[in-house]
Amino acid sequence: MEPLKIATVWLGGCAGCHMSFLDLDEFLLDVADEIEIVYSPVVDVKEYPHGVDVCLIEGAVCNEDNLEILHKIRARTKVIVSFGDCAVTANVPAIRNQLGLGNTESVLQRAYIENAQNNPCVPKADGIVPQLLERVMPVHEAVKVEYFLPGCPPPADRIKALLGQVLAGQTPRLEGTQLKFG
Repeated sequence: MEPLKIATVWLGGCAGCHMSFLDLDEFLLDVADEIEIVYSPVVDVKEYPHGVDVCLIEGAVCNEDNLEILHKIRARTKVIVSFGDCAVTANVPAIRNQLGLGNTESVLQRAYIENAQNNPCVPKADGIVPQLLERVMPVHEAVKVEYFLPGCPPPADRIKALLGQVLAGQTPRLEGTQLKFG
């Protein structure tokens, strides 16, 4: 039997969800023959692959780079899971919406000029600072999401339950949690 191809992606967030994923500890070793992590910030793969079975997406959609990778993920992935509160609701990254709604320049001005201690300037070179979206949004506003796994971060046992059910060929259903169908 082919291993389940798993990807994890980190958009605008703090990496707490990935830390919780790593807290799966021995479970990851127990299922090592059943899964293959094909893309993640914790592995050295540069291009998002085709044929991914499940992708856990952490973080809110904040910039054009986030949007571009999301569309690639959706086209190449069977099941997308909004992984953590930032992906589910846009959470903390969406505070920017209140600071500069409709005016990303004010956000950049505040970050790179007003709060700079040295060399105050807004970086403008391509590839340095991705173009900010006018509004930070949760993942499901950009692409279709099959499941929502809330929490800040979601506890490792909830991630384990989700992955265990997927590996067993079941439709994920977590009793006593807020896992929702998209």
